[in-house]
Amino acid sequence: MTIQANRRSFLKGAASVGAALFVGLSPSGGLAAGTQQAVFNPFVRIAPDGVVTVIVKHFEMGQGTTTGLTTLVAEELDADWDTITVDFAASDNNRYANLLFGAQGTGGSTAIANSFMQYRQAGAAARDMLVRAAAARWSVPATDIRIEKSVVSGGGQTATFADLVADAAQLTPAAEPRLKDPSEFVLIGKDHLPRKDSNGKTDGSAIFAMDVSVPGMVYAVVLHAPRFGAVLKGFDSSAADGMPGFIGAKALGNKSGVAVYAKSTWAAIQARDAIEAEWDDSQAETRSSADLMVYHKSLLESPQHEGRKGADRAIAEAAVADASQVIEAEFTFPNLAHAPMEPMNCLIEPTETGVRVHDGCQFPAITHPTVAAILGLKPEQVEIKTVYAGGSFGRRATPTADYQADAAFAFAALGGKMPVKLIWTREDDIRGGYYRPMAAHKARIGLDSEGRVAGWDHRVAAKSILKGTPFEAVLVHEGIDETSIEGLGNSPYDLPNFSVGLSDAESKMPVLWWRAVGHTHNAYVMEVLMDMAAHKAGRDPVAFRLDYLSGDSADHKRLAGVLKKAADAAKWNDPLSEGRGRGIAVHKSFNSYVAEVVEVSRTDDGAVRIEKVTCAVDCGVPVNPDVIRAQMEGGIGYGLGAIMRNAITLTDGIVDQENFPDYEPIRISDMPEIEVHIMPSTEVPTGVGEPGLPPSGPALANAIHSLTGQWITHLPMAENGVTFA
Repeated sequence: MTIQANRRSFLKGAASVGAALFVGLSPSGGLAAGTQQAVFNPFVRIAPDGVVTVIVKHFEMGQGTTTGLTTLVAEELDADWDTITVDFAASDNNRYANLLFGAQGTGGSTAIANSFMQYRQAGAAARDMLVRAAAARWSVPATDIRIEKSVVSGGGQTATFADLVADAAQLTPAAEPRLKDPSEFVLIGKDHLPRKDSNGKTDGSAIFAMDVSVPGMVYAVVLHAPRFGAVLKGFDSSAADGMPGFIGAKALGNKSGVAVYAKSTWAAIQARDAIEAEWDDSQAETRSSADLMVYHKSLLESPQHEGRKGADRAIAEAAVADASQVIEAEFTFPNLAHAPMEPMNCLIEPTETGVRVHDGCQFPAITHPTVAAILGLKPEQVEIKTVYAGGSFGRRATPTADYQADAAFAFAALGGKMPVKLIWTREDDIRGGYYRPMAAHKARIGLDSEGRVAGWDHRVAAKSILKGTPFEAVLVHEGIDETSIEGLGNSPYDLPNFSVGLSDAESKMPVLWWRAVGHTHNAYVMEVLMDMAAHKAGRDPVAFRLDYLSGDSADHKRLAGVLKKAADAAKWNDPLSEGRGRGIAVHKSFNSYVAEVVEVSRTDDGAVRIEKVTCAVDCGVPVNPDVIRAQMEGGIGYGLGAIMRNAITLTDGIVDQENFPDYEPIRISDMPEIEVHIMPSTEVPTGVGEPGLPPSGPALANAIHSLTGQWITHLPMAENGVTFA
């Protein structure tokens, strides 16, 4: 998506006399400048001492937003990178909305994409006001003024931001401050720019939600139902009475569990283990994973929706039936947990006017009204203090604000006068959180006598993430949840007679976007099938793909570009030594284009070792190359780990896994060498947090096939015939 901004509509309002300069959003939504932060929520704050602070509206969970958004401001302002600081934006859905969501939140790899113009213009507006202030003071033309690393010079004189900020704050901001031409960039695109969060995370000064404490707080954990959809009937906490640190236990207001209060987390966990609860399972999920997969497969026979606009399933079926050769394949994908390193937690404390929530808050637009509604408060009585989060992968962006709601209910049950720190253990989250949906695919592909695709009949069954949530009204169209078929229903490949049938599975198991969402299974199926088709046609997999990416569209050119780059960098056409295999995959997600080549080897005992991943990414203007490389590496590692070993399974509706020993993340010993190539571009920036993940799995699968001749269509691989070294 190309984001276009009208500069004149952004830059409104006049500045008042004062010592500090703020540049940001006015109550009407346009950019403005002034001296009072209370007037509007700024993007840029220049204090009387000259310190520049960038207020970031997208929180930091490790993906680099604090660095990226600060880069945009510092570039246009010519501020000193070493002294510019960062703060998180207040919870304000009107003024800090994500332009792609229409509400305040971080996700979908949108942070830089939707803020690129906003933050550049804020920096440019602040710079312009400082320049004009210096020009007026020194009686020199504004064109003679220069700023470099927060030092203003011109006419033989120099000044700091501190010297000029009071004068600048009295000026009316320009309607259209000049933005730099890319040829003038000093910071954007610069390698080895130090991340703004590195020092604090290294020396321990960075504050995560788990670090927050306030005087007089108590700790709380929740005893949740073992089955999804169960309701609390009653509980007995007498066995916990007298346990060290135990304070008490109360039913949550929505009957979803029992809040257990104590003087420490450990005391709360110990007391919880002693409490007996009775649950009503009449509406709960009681099926096992095997039963659920049989159900998903049954839905493939009669799809409910057509996922490709203009496609006709009957025509696709007929084209396959008339083909010279037919490829048939079935793919299954288990539920997956997000399993971020920092489990879910937040703290609620009373204030004079309401409450303050300390949280690694990914979706303030949902958390804010949820907490207010539970506590019977007006929105303005709820303050959210956002801090760092130790990972998310989508988990903290729930449509129900689940763990924050637990905290609010626990706070209310205790009387609303005492700070409550709510902590979910990792076991709580893996056994009772949100999950990537289980999915089943079935495809029949027909090839003509020349080995070209003649028809493609594809069916998908998965539970909808969006239906039944506040997002349904905006993001579900004609009954189709696009997240179920993204990257498949809108595949850029120019394939004839291509139909995608979608069926919505029903289950009480809560599902959520998991890093790269539907692309995670759709890219796997699409790219393994492309290799299957190339193999059946006797074609090279790269050349076969390029045949269907030969148009003049941006999608075709950019996908072909990364495909060729990754193949060339990996020396695709060079012969491999014995005992090695190589596979490739390419995919568009979150408006970015990524191709990956995976090289594998086989040990003497037949185990597979992932040796190297070569990645090419086209994500528009590369604002922070180091961050892009890190996100590609992280996405590849996260994706490989899940594909290799991960599955959440149910027995009689109860999750079998608990923690990392039985839901094993990728290990250092598993991690291959990764080489990332960033394509030069002048297009607007697009996502990097998620797009590295989707091609990693199919590239690995295709590499394993080249090594062993085995197609892996049921995941995880370790449970379906693959042993990893």
